Amino acid sequence: MTITADTASLSRQRKRRQNSRRQQTLAAIILGTLFLLAIILSPWFLGESGLTTVLTQRNQPPSWGHPFGTDWLGRDMLRRSLHGLSLSLRVGLLAASVSALIGTGLGLAAGTFGGWVDAVIIWVIDVFFSLPHLVLLILIAFAVGGGTRGVIIAVALTHWTSLARVIRAEVLQTNSADYVHLSRQLGKSSLWIARHHMVPHIVPQLLVGLILLFPHAILHEAALSFIGIGISPHLPAIGIILAESMRHLSTGYWWLGVMPGLLLLLSVKAFDWLGENLRSLLDPKTSQG
Repeated sequence: MTITADTASLSRQRKRRQNSRRQQTLAAIILGTLFLLAIILSPWFLGESGLTTVLTQRNQPPSWGHPFGTDWLGRDMLRRSLHGLSLSLRVGLLAASVSALIGTGLGLAAGTFGGWVDAVIIWVIDVFFSLPHLVLLILIAFAVGGGTRGVIIAVALTHWTSLARVIRAEVLQTNSADYVHLSRQLGKSSLWIARHHMVPHIVPQLLVGLILLFPHAILHEAALSFIGIGISPHLPAIGIILAESMRHLSTGYWWLGVMPGLLLLLSVKAFDWLGENLRSLLDPKTSQG
């Protein structure tokens, strides 16, 4: 009787810990999502206020009125940074989404068809991994003419490899399941098996991989804009803001580069945090632990 009661008590404690961990994970996902949505949607709420030139307020350090200070034209750096980061996030999200679709499609094809299809896709992945990442980004962006389109194409074509490997491994593991062997014995085609058996299993991996691609896409978009072959200088992307601030850091106006840079790092960390918590929520090994 005592052993049964102790077992029931331990089971209740384990269930409470699991529920508490799950609630903490959900809270982290909600906080990260709200933070990123606030940045993405901020230009629509802020409008053009704070972006106009006010020469009497030039180069003011951070204060209560201007938490990020003002630039050499008297523009509010907080509002300008939010506008620029929102643009960079939207470009990065689009590029990462395209890249995730490429990686999912190729990983699914490699794991489902096998043979020479798998060999060719693995060879392409190895080629991409063997090339310097940033150099490849610059070459692709330059080859397609730069600008916003060049950034999206360059990021989309260079960030799919890791996700493709993960999807391929997931599909290969699913291939060994009994219901997949039964479908093959019943004469189902590889496309039918991929659609009905593989796709439902790779959706969690796709979601987590997509979110974890965002930080890399955003940082590389900012890097391409920073060196001048990314988004047009007339648009307030975060890379453009950081590139402009470099000319003024030596004169003591540190806030022009430090404050937008911190906001970019916080956004990247929020995406990383969101992806890790989503992975722990969807992964049976961690969600049951």
